[in-house]
Amino acid sequence: MSNIVSPNKLRKAPIASACFMGLGQVLFLKQYVRGFILMAFETIMILSHSHIYKSLRGLITLGDPHPELPVKLRDHSIFMMVNGLIVIIILAIFFVVYAATIKSAKKDAEKIIKNRKFPTLKETRNDLSENSFAVAGITPAVIMVAFFTVIPLLFSAFVAFTNYSSPDHIPPNNLVDWVGLENFKTMFVRSYGGAWASSFVSVAIWTIVWAVFSTFSCFFAGFFFAVVLQDKRIVLPKLYRTIFILPYAIPQMLSLFVWANLLNGTFGPINRTLMYFSLITKGIPWLSDPVMAKVSLILVNIWIGFPYSMILITSSMTAISKSLYEASTIDGANKWQQFRSITFPLVMYQLKPLLIMQFAGNINNFGAVFFLTAGGPSLQDTISTQAGSTDILISWIYKLTMNTPNQYSLASVLSILVFLVLVPFALYNFIRTKSFKESEI
Repeated sequence: MSNIVSPNKLRKAPIASACFMGLGQVLFLKQYVRGFILMAFETIMILSHSHIYKSLRGLITLGDPHPELPVKLRDHSIFMMVNGLIVIIILAIFFVVYAATIKSAKKDAEKIIKNRKFPTLKETRNDLSENSFAVAGITPAVIMVAFFTVIPLLFSAFVAFTNYSSPDHIPPNNLVDWVGLENFKTMFVRSYGGAWASSFVSVAIWTIVWAVFSTFSCFFAGFFFAVVLQDKRIVLPKLYRTIFILPYAIPQMLSLFVWANLLNGTFGPINRTLMYFSLITKGIPWLSDPVMAKVSLILVNIWIGFPYSMILITSSMTAISKSLYEASTIDGANKWQQFRSITFPLVMYQLKPLLIMQFAGNINNFGAVFFLTAGGPSLQDTISTQAGSTDILISWIYKLTMNTPNQYSLASVLSILVFLVLVPFALYNFIRTKSFKESEI
């Protein structure tokens, strides 16, 4: 009698699961293991209500002042913010599972009514292996992303709406407070932020200029050498390729430290050599003059970055059919016409997405700037902001967080801006991937 299907009772399964997670699975669908696991999940959430309330309250208030307590026992605003975010993520997972449980109860009830029998153990196992394998496989990854990607992103965004900075708002000695859009006004409104807004404009403009020049200079320098070394008149092209690849093979940090010494304006070998041959009378301020520092940074970046582009472009050119060049030669095309009509468009078709991602990467190219110029020389009247003439947004963020005074809140504002700038490039490249296109319906 227990296996008799009662449509009226089975239709109550989603209602029971809506009242208490997993209840419908246990009472009506005979999915005891699954149902008890879900019921245990909700029970744990209910028993944790006091901790959940305390964490959410801490996220809202960021702590209460307790000057009478020792420093180590006072509320820590940042820990309270992190705990609140963790609880929000757990609640989000809980409600998603709750909704999925109700939907699943309804779907399973309809399937049992249609088949007029409860599934056997073997049928249940087969159904799980066919329909739930993907969900079970991706669930751990989703949970890891939620805790190790989403929470840090949310934390960085939330800090932008606080006054988290030294020396007055560093916990646990002092509390951090919510300040709304004050940091955004300081950073973006000149009449409100003064030197901060001026520094932001200078750094933002240089970041774009740097990204454009560093990307296209490396790419087209690599393109030039790739085309030249493909010419049959070049003797020992493999030797030249090996020599050109060496700057890319050496760790970038070491190369930049070497260049920083070579370009030293006082005792650098380059200036001393030029003065020895009487080509200059005084040292060139390669890294101490704002304009020369920017030019030096771009030139050194070409030396380090062009081998990577050369390798990619050479690989792309080898995939071009030689019959195209033979046909163009028969039609009377010269080398330049072949390059303009065959080589360049075919290579760009293959490497354009990569070029776009290189541009996005150079916006965030911390190492090239920091290890050569450290963001210097300083901008005029911006000592308080710590911004330098060659600082890009990411190196400025580093200074604001690592140097004293620590301006975590303003650095977070810049982090949000960098994130918003880079996301479109990542999405553009993602939607162009073959796996994304093949999954479209």
